[in-house]
Amino acid sequence: MLIALCSVHGSPGVTTLAVALAAHWPDTNRPRRLIAEIDPAGGDLAIRLHLPTTPGLASLAAAARRQPRPHVVWDHTQELPGGARVLVAPPGSGHARAALQILAGAAHQLLPAAAREPEAVVLADCGRVDPGTPAEAIARQADTLVLLTGARDEDLAHTAARLSELARWTPRRGLLLAGDGYPTAEVERELGVPTIGRLPHDPAAAATLTGHRPPLTHRRRAGGLARHVAALARSLATPASAAVAPAATAAGQQHTADGIIAQPSHTDPSRGRRPPSAGNLSRGSNPSSPTEPEPRP
Repeated sequence: MLIALCSVHGSPGVTTLAVALAAHWPDTNRPRRLIAEIDPAGGDLAIRLHLPTTPGLASLAAAARRQPRPHVVWDHTQELPGGARVLVAPPGSGHARAALQILAGAAHQLLPAAAREPEAVVLADCGRVDPGTPAEAIARQADTLVLLTGARDEDLAHTAARLSELARWTPRRGLLLAGDGYPTAEVERELGVPTIGRLPHDPAAAATLTGHRPPLTHRRRAGGLARHVAALARSLATPASAAVAPAATAAGQQHTADGIIAQPSHTDPSRGRRPPSAGNLSRGSNPSSPTEPEPRP
């Protein structure tokens, strides 16, 4: 199983999400868990977790030229506490982008092929997917594409502008919100797509997962990130019932022209509706005072 994780604006926490999903993946489902950093901007996990950059993405790209076989992927990973493995990308965009261009070219089937092994799940951290990203060739082959976004004006404006394009990458995708901002129902209504969840702002849990020291002000407060990620992992691990699965569309939902599963609404988003801007979302509510309960730090 290949799950591509990405964003289109800012740094909403894609790398943290990948590590959290690997840590909370259901025990009985696909015990071989791999976090693959394929962000062309470069990797963070080698630095955060005090790991060498070799073996990793760069060494895999070199080996792929000689031996393009799926098992080679695992030879260039490192084990994390808890049993998950990580394919670390070098910091900085130069070496990371060069390695990705090799893996997205002639060897573009290598990572997806490794993910198709019966007991494997590959969580591909694609980072911010700007137009023309070399991670696109791999993300297009994902079983599920998860787009992580904040829920404030600037986040949603960028997300709205890219939804139709990303919808063409893979038939299975889900929109995941992070942190405070507009109410989930309002985001779904304005963007015309349902979400697959919302992660709370939980600096202490995020810091622990990625090798940082938790902020002093948050060490005694539980934000609930682990609980939310565990629920998301269970959903993603069961494709037949996952919220992003076309086959599991709830009664009353419909497919829009670009294939996104949409909830019924007063206006049909598939009928020429322009993607919402931040201005659309600002009508009728204030993100600093949402109209429904949302996760708090």
